[in-house]
Amino acid sequence: MQTPRDVLTPDALAMLQAIAATGSFAAAARQLGLVPSALTYRVRQIEDALDVLLFDRSARQARPTAAGAELLREGARLLDEIDAMANRVRRVATGWESQFTLAVDSAIAQAVVMELCEAFLAQNPPTRLRIRDETLSGTLAALSSGQADLAIGVPLEAGARAEIHHKPLGQIGFVYAVAPHHPLAAADEPLSDALLQQHRAVAVADSVQRGGGLTIGLLGGQDVFTVPNMRAKLDAQLRGLGGGFLPESLAQPYVETGRLVAKRVQRPARLTSLSYAWRGAGAGPPGRALQWWLQHLEAPATRAALLQRHRSV
Repeated sequence: MQTPRDVLTPDALAMLQAIAATGSFAAAARQLGLVPSALTYRVRQIEDALDVLLFDRSARQARPTAAGAELLREGARLLDEIDAMANRVRRVATGWESQFTLAVDSAIAQAVVMELCEAFLAQNPPTRLRIRDETLSGTLAALSSGQADLAIGVPLEAGARAEIHHKPLGQIGFVYAVAPHHPLAAADEPLSDALLQQHRAVAVADSVQRGGGLTIGLLGGQDVFTVPNMRAKLDAQLRGLGGGFLPESLAQPYVETGRLVAKRVQRPARLTSLSYAWRGAGAGPPGRALQWWLQHLEAPATRAALLQRHRSV
C-alpha cells in the first residue's frame, strides 16, 4: 500500500484543487487532459493512503468532506511554498525573482500602487508582478506564510519574527462618517458609543486565513455589515448602509462634496501606524525586484502618497 508521501505530490494536490474548483470529477478530468477513470483512480489512491474520504460523491457535484477541505487548505499552502522556493532558487541564480508578489492593505491608495507597478514594469524585468488585496492582519500573514514578498500597509508591529524586516510607512487618521440621509447625520455631537451601538456599522473583514483576525472600532452587540475591503466599505457608507471609520484622506473628498458627513465621536480619535515589511533573504542578497521596491519606498513623498492620495470614485 502506498504511503501519504507517495501520493501527496504537487501534481496530486493540484488535481484535487481542480476537482474542488470545477465541482465534478468529469469537468476536472477535461481540464487536466485525463480520462475520468484515471482521475478517479488517482483520487482513490490518495484516499486509501490517508484512510479518509476526500469528496462526497452522493450528490451530483463532488463536494469536499471536512477532511478533504482541510487537505485542500494545506495543499494550497504547500503549493505556495513550493512556488516561493522555486522563486528563491531562481533569484540566487539570476538576481531577479521569477515572480514578485505584493500584499497591499486595502487602506493603501490603489492608484499610487499602480503607478509604482507601472514604473517597475517599464524596466521590462524578467519578473512577473502580482498583487494580493489584503486587510488588517492578513497583510502580514501573507508575507509570513511565503505568499507575498513585500507587504505594504502592515497595521501592527512587524518584528515578531526574526526573518521579518520592516520600516514605518506613516500614520493614517480615521474619521467617522455617514451618508447625509443616514439617521446619525443629523444627530448631536459628539456621538456616544450608546448611540452608535443602535446603528449598523460597516466593517472590513480581516483577510487572514487562520484565527479570528482583528476587529477594530466595533461595539459589542452592534449590527455589522462586513465587506471585503476599504473600497467596498466606502461604497456601503455612501449608500447609507451603515456608519464607520474611514481613512481621512479617503473620506475627505466626499465630505467636501456633501456625499458624506463627518461626525465627531466621544471615543478618542483613531490614528494607526502602518509599516511596510519583507522577509530576509537568508544567506544571499535581496532579489533585484525587492531592491527596486525598497529603494522607491525610501522616498518620503512615495510613502505619503500611499497613505493619502486616494482618488475619488
